[in-house]
Amino acid sequence: MDYLELDIKVEPRDPWAEIITVELSELGFDSFVETEDGVLAYGAVKSVSMEDVINQTILSRNTDEFKISYSEKVIPHQNWNAVWESDFHPVEVKDYLTIVAPFHSKEERKGMIVEIQPQMSFGTGHHQTTWLMSSALFELEKMPENVLDMGTGTGVLAIIAENLGAKNIVAIDIEDWSVENAKENVIRNKCEKINVYCGDVDLIQNQKFGLIIANINKNVLKSHMKAYSESLEIGGTLLLSGFFESDVEELVSFASDFDLHKQDVISNETWAGIKLIKK
Repeated sequence: MDYLELDIKVEPRDPWAEIITVELSELGFDSFVETEDGVLAYGAVKSVSMEDVINQTILSRNTDEFKISYSEKVIPHQNWNAVWESDFHPVEVKDYLTIVAPFHSKEERKGMIVEIQPQMSFGTGHHQTTWLMSSALFELEKMPENVLDMGTGTGVLAIIAENLGAKNIVAIDIEDWSVENAKENVIRNKCEKINVYCGDVDLIQNQKFGLIIANINKNVLKSHMKAYSESLEIGGTLLLSGFFESDVEELVSFASDFDLHKQDVISNETWAGIKLIKK
């Protein structure tokens, strides 16, 4: 899959780089890299619209408060994978876990090891929200037997859940290329309790889970909330991420209408995660 890269330069950088990141995350861009003078934003070509970007963000505006400019280029799928591999460093999640690639040395592997083949699937651990969800899984009092990983990406969170004791894990992603990568990583990590499917939230009808993990953008989380509540056992845990600290209050209030109540909020830089309990 081809990806669109926007190289955005804004002066002053703060708070405008964060503002454009929030706006683009609502328009299909799913990966961001901070730079000294702005941000690099990435989104699948088939999922983003430059017309929407121009009309719905600050990208086309220059005011007395800030100056902003951008350049764009398309990164072919094959080249994008090569970029990921060349820039893929081990990811340490506290003392719990290291996410590595096959080419990383033994000295770089500490704690639980999850080995993935770098691809352009959201969820390598490099993104703050994947780091947040990985940490949250280790800090659960007990790992439920039945787990849903919605928007699985590379399958990292599903793999961690199995290693922590889950017996039946359903991993779903809407992108067929993410599903392919997740299946490869499940095999690579010798997991036997993860079933990976391509599709959307309708796949979980009539199923019950003690834990649901959903690391997706805010609007998708809100559209899925009713289904999550219906599929979560009473007393079960819903871990949400993929949004900014500024979105927490809105999501907590929205979830409460579905009997999902906040137990904890975690953050990493400007990104956030919420732990909710079904009552």
